[in-house]
Amino acid sequence: MPSQLELPVASEPLTLSQVVKALLAVGLYDSSSKVAGNDATAFPVLKVENEGQLIEANAMVRYLSKAKLSSKDEEFILYEETVLYDALKKKSKLDEKTCQDLSSRLQNGDINAVNIIIFSALQGLVSFVGKGALSQDLQLLLWYQKFSGNPRVQTALKNLNQFTFKEEGAASAPTSRVASAVSAQKPAAAPAAPAASTEKKAEEPKSEAPPPPERTGEIKVMEDVKVKKQGDKILPKQGEKNILITSALPYVNNVPHLGNIVGSVLSADIFARYAKARNYNALYICGTDEYGTATETKALEEKMSPYDLCTKYYTIHKDVYDWFQIGFDHFGRTSTDKQTEIAQGIFLKLHENGYLDGQTTEQLYCTKHEGYLADRFVEGTCPKCGYEDARGDQCDKCGQLLNPFELIEPRCKLDNEQPEKRNTKHVFLSLDKLQEKVEKWCNESQQTGHWSKNGKTITQNWFKEGLRPRAITRDLKWGVPVPLEEYKDKVLYVWFDACIGYVSITAAYTDEWEKWWKDPENVKLYQFMGKDNVPFHSVIFPSCQIGTNEEWTMLNTLSTTEYLQYEGGKFSKSRGLGVFGNNAKDIGLSPSVWRYYLACARPETSDSQFSWSDFVSRNNNELLANLGNFVNRLVKFVNSSTKYNGVIPEYNPEKALGEVYTNFKKDVDGLLSEYVSIMDDVQLRRGLEIAMQISARGNQFLQENKLDNNLFLNTPEKSHAVIAVGLNLIYILSAVLTPYMPETSESILDQLNAPARSIPEKFDMPLLPGHNIGKAKYLFKRIEDSKIDEWRQKYGGQQQK
Repeated sequence: MPSQLELPVASEPLTLSQVVKALLAVGLYDSSSKVAGNDATAFPVLKVENEGQLIEANAMVRYLSKAKLSSKDEEFILYEETVLYDALKKKSKLDEKTCQDLSSRLQNGDINAVNIIIFSALQGLVSFVGKGALSQDLQLLLWYQKFSGNPRVQTALKNLNQFTFKEEGAASAPTSRVASAVSAQKPAAAPAAPAASTEKKAEEPKSEAPPPPERTGEIKVMEDVKVKKQGDKILPKQGEKNILITSALPYVNNVPHLGNIVGSVLSADIFARYAKARNYNALYICGTDEYGTATETKALEEKMSPYDLCTKYYTIHKDVYDWFQIGFDHFGRTSTDKQTEIAQGIFLKLHENGYLDGQTTEQLYCTKHEGYLADRFVEGTCPKCGYEDARGDQCDKCGQLLNPFELIEPRCKLDNEQPEKRNTKHVFLSLDKLQEKVEKWCNESQQTGHWSKNGKTITQNWFKEGLRPRAITRDLKWGVPVPLEEYKDKVLYVWFDACIGYVSITAAYTDEWEKWWKDPENVKLYQFMGKDNVPFHSVIFPSCQIGTNEEWTMLNTLSTTEYLQYEGGKFSKSRGLGVFGNNAKDIGLSPSVWRYYLACARPETSDSQFSWSDFVSRNNNELLANLGNFVNRLVKFVNSSTKYNGVIPEYNPEKALGEVYTNFKKDVDGLLSEYVSIMDDVQLRRGLEIAMQISARGNQFLQENKLDNNLFLNTPEKSHAVIAVGLNLIYILSAVLTPYMPETSESILDQLNAPARSIPEKFDMPLLPGHNIGKAKYLFKRIEDSKIDEWRQKYGGQQQK
């Protein structure tokens, strides 16, 4: 569809809005069109070969995007035709209600016809009024910055600066007017979303700059904001908030993928780092779960001992978590003498108190490798659909749940031998006898702690169905031996044994482990996991604790996730589908970028999707355009040898900035208070959103105070206050972001030349006059769009032949 777009030289912001729409419509949907200026008309004209011409910019967007707008879309666009156009004509900022309505209706930076039309009107408004036009609602400002930072949008508007627009009351010569949000960006540099306008500069002021201060390297930071050091061995302390944190123990016969990582260890690490940055007394314990059928079977497949297999995968897991900067206080293993001692002790207490019972069951036994077979290690023909490779627990073809005795011609998965039925006696935990006690405890814990919705639902469903005795022993060689003579050839079942691993790993960390695990009045237990692990932590392990009749530290807060999917499907190591822990490092980005994206995509209430396009967009339009730009712009300004030479001057923001500072502090105080409340409630994804809003508020602060050479030369007291407030906000950001992006926070602290600080609930200014900051460096680098297809293809999977 060859077409020709003619654009005017005009003098009204309304026309700028029209031009932006036209450029976006052509650039995003019809790159074959040619763009040219036209002095003959006040509005852009789109000439379409053999179809006449379009003179209305909204029609161009609809026509070229081929958008079929709903009645709700059309109703939403009325904002542009009424409220936004009225503000454009009056050159005034929007009221709070309009900003909130817009921010609640706009999609998150998506490129579609409605967003293009609304953005173009806002672009005209912002270009002639400034970012203050959107200052009533931070969400709207964030949306505007994200949309304008989209590389496709920037490419479409790259020629905007060839057109001239004249402000009302300006000199007769037109002034080049290009919104800063669409200025060209240099690779690896922070985008210019809130940077100074590229309009023609006024004449240089005649004021002479004072001589820059001497840089001495002096550090002047208030002591009371620093993070307290916890010492070599972290133990509970009387009078302090003592938090014991665990994440589900990863099983050691595989490599963790991104969904595994965010579902347990990363989520727990974010909260643990938050707790420590609030100066809570927190201990984070984890380790590999090493016993059980799957490990013993995998060892047979790989022709090595179970312990050697566990050592191999322990190293793989540890390396992955180290690279992701998971800050365990101790990462241990369950195949230890401590595990045997503590697990057997709990088992014997339950036996002594009458909560264990022996029952005979029938199980398939492989005579070739002389072992009983777990359901998943029996294969055969499905009796429902005839599929020949059905498992003993489920048929992958028809989805029917099965038991191994239903399979036609069952066979051992390991050696294809036909198994035989044998009777075997096992120990069962009498959960039915414990239901009343454990259900009462559970209801109290849910009221006093913070339980995620699916954690509550899954647990309550178990109680509604009624607890039944559950086997806690297995016919294996690899595991904790059952400490009863009658069952000496059996081991404890992994799901009885695994949760006890938290206790034994703590005992491997400190001989004073009981101070953490047997002091329920002084310690709160926070546990993180995927939803499939919930009943073992919320029903079975608490039942074991209660059944010992001892005082145990029990679950207070349960944080669970749904599943993270990969580009519309499931992660699969065998098919090479998806990013696994050892792949992320190969891509060459900071662990902080991965941690940020995974926290944004954390599947808290429903399954979520890993998407390469979203991954790249969040890096470029959020990390780079919002946070990276704010930090880099201010640190470089202060480091200028002709301005501050890296030294914070004397400042008085109340006097120099007045109401601007009052409003800024009020906004940041509100965001910080909400951040602490949300994080205490373990709403990790929302906490990150608030942290980025704090950064956006910093960008807005620099913009509304017009930090530039003119401010420094003509109103130095105001300039001093602006840079001091901005640097101290960056210092706060280093704290609120450290749970999510520890490497990024360390870089910020290095640039500020300051020690790690605690997370405050109100804005403060602990960086004092005379403090010398460090050198500027980029926090993030731009990812080219071409990488999306490259990575998608590389990790898109290969079907097994």
